[in-house]
Amino acid sequence: MTVLCGMALGALPLSSFARAPVSRELVAVGTHNVGIFERRPNGEFSGLGVELVRLLAHRHGYQARFEIYPWRRAMEVVSGGKADILVGAYKSVERQRILRFGEQAFLQDELAFYVRADSMPVWDGDYSLLKGRRVAVINGWLYGQAFDKALPQLRASVTNSVENGLQMLAHGHVELFATNRRDTDPVLAALGLQDRLMALAPLIDVQDGYFAYPLSSRLRDVPAHFDQLLVEMKRNGALQKLARRYGVTIP
Repeated sequence: MTVLCGMALGALPLSSFARAPVSRELVAVGTHNVGIFERRPNGEFSGLGVELVRLLAHRHGYQARFEIYPWRRAMEVVSGGKADILVGAYKSVERQRILRFGEQAFLQDELAFYVRADSMPVWDGDYSLLKGRRVAVINGWLYGQAFDKALPQLRASVTNSVENGLQMLAHGHVELFATNRRDTDPVLAALGLQDRLMALAPLIDVQDGYFAYPLSSRLRDVPAHFDQLLVEMKRNGALQKLARRYGVTIP
């Protein structure tokens, strides 16, 4: 267990772990999600979402296992009951038809259009100004109701990663790239494109992220147990401390 996990555990009452049942496997999946769900070169998983799953597993006697997929595939794995937890999902009516969402959000993201610094379209939140523009979006991501309503007016191209979206923008294949700032700014810096590409104001939307579960889960108590854990950690400040260490904003 990492030092971060140990610090968060120390912020919770010891009585919370007093009668843990026999260990069972708890499978959590997600996509590469900066500060939330990441796999290191040595194969170890890290991030706020990962640490929270480990805390839950420790409290209730589960053996946590992590798997990483492209985002749409990760949703399918959980909605199909092949995994127990989807880490960091935005909530929508459509997604609630195939997934059960927790009540407690544990992250908050700003979504924005990224553009080339030498070619900035006029954008003040009015999608009619972007009609016909070439826009890259990430497969399976949620951008909010206003964006979804405007999407038919845009010339959308789908990509599977933030890096690909930024490269498409940098090479002029699209005029805008819709993404979230937490995932995108570190990649932008790593690619050395921070002087060429920039986020455009105002934001597309602000979205809260949740843990989500199969509609018919084999572990029926996990959603309620996770909500209880998050309520406790918000109340005693442990979630805020852990989030700061990973550079994550919480609601």
